[in-house]
Amino acid sequence: MRKIASHYLLTPDGLRSDRVVTIADDGEILSVETCREIDRLAGVEFYSGILLPGFVNAHCHLELSAMQGMIPEGCGFAGFARGMRRLRVRCTEEELRRAAALADSRMWQEGVQVVGDVCNGPITFPIKAASKICYHSFIELFGVGKTDSVAADRLAEQARSMGLRATVTPHSLYAVGREAFASIVEKADNEPLSLHFLESEQEQELFHRTGALWKWYVEQGLDPDFLDGGSPTERLLRELPHDRRLLLVHDCRLDSTSFDRIRAHFESAVSWVFCPGSNRYISGERPPWKLLRDRGARIALGTDSLASNRTLSMVAELSLLPEIPLEERLRWATQGGAEALGIDDRCGRIEPGMRPGLVLLEGVDYAKMELTPQSHARRIV
Repeated sequence: MRKIASHYLLTPDGLRSDRVVTIADDGEILSVETCREIDRLAGVEFYSGILLPGFVNAHCHLELSAMQGMIPEGCGFAGFARGMRRLRVRCTEEELRRAAALADSRMWQEGVQVVGDVCNGPITFPIKAASKICYHSFIELFGVGKTDSVAADRLAEQARSMGLRATVTPHSLYAVGREAFASIVEKADNEPLSLHFLESEQEQELFHRTGALWKWYVEQGLDPDFLDGGSPTERLLRELPHDRRLLLVHDCRLDSTSFDRIRAHFESAVSWVFCPGSNRYISGERPPWKLLRDRGARIALGTDSLASNRTLSMVAELSLLPEIPLEERLRWATQGGAEALGIDDRCGRIEPGMRPGLVLLEGVDYAKMELTPQSHARRIV
């Protein structure tokens, strides 16, 4: 058993400087007590920084870690898609495994407790099964010409046989045909789906048969069967039931009309996942943080992949949204992600009975309560 305190603790009531956390050897939070003059208490480990629950990286592609730096920054959405198609087959299995294992180790050291990980194959399953990080594997179906999800279903069963939580999910509303999309939705039960959504202008243009993404589909001889809906939002509302749990990722082109229609349609809360580092890398666009904050939306953060980001550091993602109060961003990176993945009963908050991990955020400017270029996170528990 350990008693731990720091300059500040992220609590449900905000950042507090007078709390002591008692944690069992197995990581369960036993108590969070209010104490004055904590630095004078015997037997308390005192750290200089902000004590947080472990980060939840709500959107990642661990299997793409070997592709770091292979696709140039600023290539645009269509350019990135072409690069992915060209480069996926260039890495050997050993290169893929080595890079994924290194990325997993670094995320753990930097305080990531849970990852919503999108995957297309089994290459990372042994790494995730052995990892200290808790993974939810979103088995991604990608392919306009596919008519069913049989292969993805088998992959999900393989993941589950190794003790991993796994859900089959469409990549997006622009990359899966109607039959396969319907097959996934029918089998999903109450597990969340994770969709790339309104990431770029090209995605919107596709539904009008214009733009770079449509041109690329034409070059590949593809004619999607879902473009009569008029927009990604229309397809989402038409093909998903009201009770579906969703992570909608990126959202750079989301407007207030689409947001209001989506919130009105779905009975359970949709989680909106920002990946600002990836958006900066590919297109320079930014998520509509003000719109979603004004509407009281549930927000989470993700890193996306090393193919589209410089790092998988959650602190780096937090630093790209300086307009948002730090306390709020920290909730997005912890509690928001846990709620999105349906594990907020045990992760995302430092409360008795939970096992969220403990992470220390150092290098903070306390006068401004802001991150600095020296800010970093390290694991305490």
